[in-house]
Amino acid sequence: MTAVLPSAVVPDPALAQLRAAVRDFLTEQRNRGVFVPTIDAWLTGWSTVFSRALAERGWVGMTIPRAYGGRGRSFLERFVVTEELLVAGAPVAAHWVADRQAAPSLLRFGTEEQKRRLLPAIAAAECSFAIGMSEPDAGSDLANVRTRATEVDGGWLLSGTKVWISGAHQADLIVVLARTSGRHGERQRGLSQLIVDLRAPGVQVRPIESMSGGRHFNEVVFSNVVVPRENLLGQEGDGWRQVTSELGFERSGPERFLSTALLVGLLLRRVREGRLEPDPGVGRLVARLHGLHHMSLSVAAALERGDGADVPAATVKMLGTVAEGDLVELADLLAGNGTGALPEAVRSAAVQRPGFTLRGGTNEILYGVVARGWG
Repeated sequence: MTAVLPSAVVPDPALAQLRAAVRDFLTEQRNRGVFVPTIDAWLTGWSTVFSRALAERGWVGMTIPRAYGGRGRSFLERFVVTEELLVAGAPVAAHWVADRQAAPSLLRFGTEEQKRRLLPAIAAAECSFAIGMSEPDAGSDLANVRTRATEVDGGWLLSGTKVWISGAHQADLIVVLARTSGRHGERQRGLSQLIVDLRAPGVQVRPIESMSGGRHFNEVVFSNVVVPRENLLGQEGDGWRQVTSELGFERSGPERFLSTALLVGLLLRRVREGRLEPDPGVGRLVARLHGLHHMSLSVAAALERGDGADVPAATVKMLGTVAEGDLVELADLLAGNGTGALPEAVRSAAVQRPGFTLRGGTNEILYGVVARGWG
């Protein structure tokens, strides 16, 4: 086989202490009414105040080196914090994409000027990012993008449309995958990444309203947007390699199986209180989530070692989002009717469920990635 799952992680008492500290903080925040736990909060729960409170404790930008305003901590430490925030249903969307995806990309591909300008702001939760990959006619087929950036004096002239962009109506910057050379039919060649100000002239953000009436997805239209030359991320024409490498950070995290973790806690509480008969389906799902926890933790360990984790990350994402959907279906079957915290959470999760297997790459695309990688 051409890929193997990273080795298991040895338990570390320091990680247990960190987990306890995060739990104490979250309990205090809930008791004070700072936030109410919600489903899919990493995508829909935007609170700049809460993100900055986390940053003050060193829990944003954890893996950014201290030289760039971060905390210089490990991917495993970041994993522990991330997992606790997800289980708590905390409103972390304001810093999520910047911390998870933009920061590692800047560290790997950014210029020294970009790192010093943007990374301290990310670590302080003062600069939020969106990611512009998918397009109306491309979907998860990223090599099929039609957004084009033409080189002009001093930079690039960007035109095109991106869709399903989480948080674009609230974010400061967006990393856009665009064709900067070659022709559309050349697929993976001639693609580049540009850092674009979402308030720049020529940028139009259009809401995509969900079935619940909420708004977190957007269509973003670029009409001859001037992008300064210094906002090219990485090398011109190297965008495909850069994007595929950063997808490991997007796909491997515990948000791919813990977006609906609130349901598990509410179901188990009902069982303990004797208000719900124990169901073998709940046990099976808890076991699946436990396995996914270890798989995702192992990917975090691989990233800490600097190992490639694209295929394992795709595996975690594919299995995790399926488990999330199965959990919603089971919770709906067992306790979807009536009133109270659990039925309300079920209804919220049911609305979010269609997006689970789409965001970060559809399962149909990931089947191919996993088959080629493990074959």
